[in-house]
Amino acid sequence: MKYPEILAPAGSLETLNAALRTGADAVYIGGRRFSARNSMAAGFDSEELKEASRLCHKYGAKLNIAVNTVITDDEAEDFCDFVKFAASVGADAFIVQDWGCFELIRHAVPDAVIHASTQMSVHTAAGAKMLSELGFSRVVPARELNKNTIKKICAENIETEIFVHGALCMSVSGQCYMSAMMGGRSANRGCCGQACRLPFSSADNKKNACALSLKDLSLISNAEELRDIGVDSFKIEGRMKRPEYVAASVSELKKAAAGQTPDMNLLKNIFSRSGFTDGYFSGKRADMFGKREKDDVVSAQKVIPEIHGLYRSERQVHGIKLHAEIRADLPVTISAYCCGLHLQIQGDVPEKAVNRPTDTESVKKQLSRLGDTIFFPEEITAEIDTGLIITAGKLNKLRRRLTEKLTELVTQKYTPSYTIVDDMPELPETSYDIQSAPMPLRTFCRTEEQIKAASGLSEYIIAPMHLINEEIIELTGTDRLIASPPRFISNEDKLISGLSELKNKGIYRIFCHTADSIAIGRNMGFQLHGSFTLNICNSYSAEKIRELGLTDCLFSFETKLSHLENIKTSLPLGIAVYGHLPLMLTRNCPIKNESSCGKCTKQLTDRMGKRFPVMCSEDYAEIFNPNILYMHNKTFPASVRFGLIILTDENEKQTRLAIAGQKPLGQLTRGLYYRGI
Repeated sequence: MKYPEILAPAGSLETLNAALRTGADAVYIGGRRFSARNSMAAGFDSEELKEASRLCHKYGAKLNIAVNTVITDDEAEDFCDFVKFAASVGADAFIVQDWGCFELIRHAVPDAVIHASTQMSVHTAAGAKMLSELGFSRVVPARELNKNTIKKICAENIETEIFVHGALCMSVSGQCYMSAMMGGRSANRGCCGQACRLPFSSADNKKNACALSLKDLSLISNAEELRDIGVDSFKIEGRMKRPEYVAASVSELKKAAAGQTPDMNLLKNIFSRSGFTDGYFSGKRADMFGKREKDDVVSAQKVIPEIHGLYRSERQVHGIKLHAEIRADLPVTISAYCCGLHLQIQGDVPEKAVNRPTDTESVKKQLSRLGDTIFFPEEITAEIDTGLIITAGKLNKLRRRLTEKLTELVTQKYTPSYTIVDDMPELPETSYDIQSAPMPLRTFCRTEEQIKAASGLSEYIIAPMHLINEEIIELTGTDRLIASPPRFISNEDKLISGLSELKNKGIYRIFCHTADSIAIGRNMGFQLHGSFTLNICNSYSAEKIRELGLTDCLFSFETKLSHLENIKTSLPLGIAVYGHLPLMLTRNCPIKNESSCGKCTKQLTDRMGKRFPVMCSEDYAEIFNPNILYMHNKTFPASVRFGLIILTDENEKQTRLAIAGQKPLGQLTRGLYYRGI
């Protein structure tokens, strides 16, 4: 049975060497821009990227480039230039979040291999299948999936890459806006400030509680089970981690993949947050919270020195067959056969032996000394005329010349080449009429009371599926109702069944949060309306989801209003204008973990005393910004065709006032629409 690929992170050439020398089959890195770890400390410059490609392909390993941030229109040309450069030096695949980046790569490098980042939040088989049909070769699903869902995704016609070791974000990747809203550092732009690791509490335990900090993930002990499920790639998290961490993780994962027992204590000592968890995979999520303690740091300092030995020397990965011919009056010839390649080099003419002539054993002894190379001897043979001698020094010199040249040939063999063109997707020439009437408003309701209050005041009512009953349909009419599936779909079959029931009742619009709900809605023939959680930040992304069938979409609230002035898309766009903006989508309830559902405070408090509203559903919790977004009294670019009211716990009166545009009580914010990220 084929073993899954071991995919390691690298934030530097030293770490990349550590990964390759301990057994990684592939490495993922980022450049200085467009990567979800956008920092000088974890990004490769142009020369380093060239060297990374050479090192990976020397081992026959693959080099995946993370370009998994969202971009703006004015970054598109720079993005294409970077992608074309990375392709020219031999990148094996590009890891993408942004729909527009996907299209830009397909135009600039038509035969590029593209992987869907975990930042795309794909968590259903339907979502994975749609990506496959669009041209993605691999999907990295959300980390919050159980084994059954992973198995269903693996059954689709797309490679599946699963995180098996490393840090866990509290929020579903691609759905976290906390760092952006709190500090202007967007996770979707590769600049997460990890505010979630700071103290948060649902019980005013401001000093000690870290209600948004999870233990590190480890599924290394489940390697054989994951292989049997059909996982293609085992991914280790940690492009910001030190070389020793990566070396230890790769080494122990390699053991587990081969059926041996990994040293989990070593992994815990090198880095963990109160140990490890497999809670998402196993479905046992009761004990998943943890933080970095002093003991964890002390343990790491003790084991780091012993790990250096794991990657001090080259890893011998390619078997080589050598044949020496030592003939009278002819140059010594050594032939090498490796990786389907044949190489022959020649040396000096051998001399007549005065004392002890060169024999087969002495030739084998010198040619087998491959410890400082990437090769190991499979077979060494020799044909030697009698009475001749070639010194050990000359044989060693020939061996070094041969392995150096063969290393170059092997590197070339495993370095891919691409078609690289100067082409970008065409954008429509658009002009927007100034709207004379008030901008249409849509209201995202969470209670029946809110729906009833908003029904005569909003262009559309966006309502959770479970709230749409006969009374609501009769009140609002089917044409003005947009059904909102769960933001995280834990049971795809149940969701499809529920949507079928709504369709039979005349509901034909669906609010799409991720690729999953787009895929399911398309398959079922719904009219698709896009949420801001699709993270649309540029014209190329807007046009791509329009091609997928979306009727309209909310633009990301992480972009400035001024950016919308130059958008070129025929897709109608909207923005959020009121409400507590969602900061996190979490599969674990932080309140339940710290206290209990019976003592639910419906809020978290940070170390500064700010209170963050929390709303729970059956399968996830949402954490909201403390301050209320208020944009009713602002002027918007002409490209903005509608506004969204986001409700949390507003009553009937507050709902009506919110839609009417009355300034709410409490702390207000303009979000990121003016200050940006």
